[in-house]
Amino acid sequence: MALANHATPAPRNRLLAALPSEDLARLWPQLEAVPLPLRKVLSAPGKPITAVYFPETGYVSMLAYLAKGDVIEVGVVGNEGIVGLPVLLGDDNDDCEAMVQNPGTALRMDAAALRAELDRTPAFRTLLLRSALFQHRQVVRTAACNGRHHTDQRLARWLLIAHDRAEGGSFAMTHEFLAMMLGVRRAGITVAAGQFQEEGLIRYERGRIEVTDRPGLEAAACECYGVARRALDQLFGSNAGRRASAATEATPALLRASL
Repeated sequence: MALANHATPAPRNRLLAALPSEDLARLWPQLEAVPLPLRKVLSAPGKPITAVYFPETGYVSMLAYLAKGDVIEVGVVGNEGIVGLPVLLGDDNDDCEAMVQNPGTALRMDAAALRAELDRTPAFRTLLLRSALFQHRQVVRTAACNGRHHTDQRLARWLLIAHDRAEGGSFAMTHEFLAMMLGVRRAGITVAAGQFQEEGLIRYERGRIEVTDRPGLEAAACECYGVARRALDQLFGSNAGRRASAATEATPALLRASL
């Protein structure tokens, strides 16, 4: 159901929350609150993108498939971004699959409506372009990390990224799915996760992972997590911080200054 236009509450998606109030009020009737069930595919390779999603809770994995059926995660979209960036960049399909990794909610917008708003709302277009740059940097860093860093470092990085976007301190995840996300053998994940648990960094049971020592996990990660976090700071301002869930009052002013 489309959101009523008589009230414009602060959205939990940080891109939308960073918009000037008058622009958000104009967009609000075109947004539809929808659930993001676990493993739901929001867009598939080669298929038209008919809608974009602004996650508010939970997060979405961007997955690249290979000819033999192998799959690897190349990016994650949470409440800092948008699912459906090709629409912004003039295309109507993607090479990646967008699949809900952690269930939550999102604000859905018709792809045609998004295109219509890009010229009408410069602040909206600017935010989306900055989000596209952030996602590009995330993909580049993921490629470098996967090619050069050890499994335990990559696992720590992924757990931190998930922890930033998860509601609460734990999230559902299996060793098998982590191995697929990182493109490594399951045995490697089992060893690394077991080591983290022995060191008190995480607690893993019944398919759920809880981060119990955030600073320790950051110390175990490679530098790629810090690079990605700094890129997020650049998108929303230096107060983006860890596990931030909403844009600050200063963000709209930062946006207006950049236009």
